Amino acid sequence: MPESLEDLVELLDLEMIDVDLFRGRQPDTSMQRVFGGQVLGQALAAASRTVDPERVVHSLHGYFLRAGDTSVPIVYRPEPTRDGGSFSSRRVVASQNGKPIFYMSASFQRPEPGLDHQDPMPDDVVPPEEAPRLATVLEARSGRPAADWDREWAALDVRLAGVTGRQFWIRAAGKLPDDPALHACVLAYASDLTLLGASLLPHGIVIGDRRIQPASLDHALWFHRPFRADEWLLYDQSSPSASGARGFATGRLYAQTGALIASVAQEGLIRPVGLDSDLLT
Repeated sequence: MPESLEDLVELLDLEMIDVDLFRGRQPDTSMQRVFGGQVLGQALAAASRTVDPERVVHSLHGYFLRAGDTSVPIVYRPEPTRDGGSFSSRRVVASQNGKPIFYMSASFQRPEPGLDHQDPMPDDVVPPEEAPRLATVLEARSGRPAADWDREWAALDVRLAGVTGRQFWIRAAGKLPDDPALHACVLAYASDLTLLGASLLPHGIVIGDRRIQPASLDHALWFHRPFRADEWLLYDQSSPSASGARGFATGRLYAQTGALIASVAQEGLIRPVGLDSDLLT
């Protein structure tokens, strides 16, 4: 995982190696596979480089096909699917060693006025200034030292916003440039960090438990309103279902003003490895 916010920004600054062909570097990490949020963020960065900067991303849908190798750079090929009067569409293929590891479709829109409504922001949360760091909470629950969690999430500031474990305050751990595309990429990266864990909470299990084999399978993200990823965002999560060794979770991200800025949905692998049979019902 990136060791700092500056490292994350560098990861999202892809090298252009040909027309519509980019290479993303890997961070120094002890992880055995590439973090899904990294691939999401880099794929979105590749797509954004091929779109008129006046058009901002409003949705993306991705499928994780293979575990990424952390020792090999990832090559991203965005396909200019369509550029219409208001919308631009891109399809991105991420590959390693000549094989695709991730597919993503993304859509960009020229900003325009329209009808406006939203669900209200939850009001039963701890303010970010009073909320405990998630690394400290997970140390108590998992036995893994807080320093280990801090190293993995060094680019982000993540805090527990509610006692249920479904709500988090999250922001970039530092100031970001005034580039909406970069803020979208950082949010895509962050959106994959805690969401899969929501499908484990009903079973009293935390992400990182060695009795579970977790992996992101697909990920969808909708951007509703302008935002800054370096300001506090409330990540409100829920899991409507888990079955067949898969967990489904949804999330909503709110600015501190109460504005709903993004919605997320994800299905992930939560395969039991040595769990007691009474937990599998």
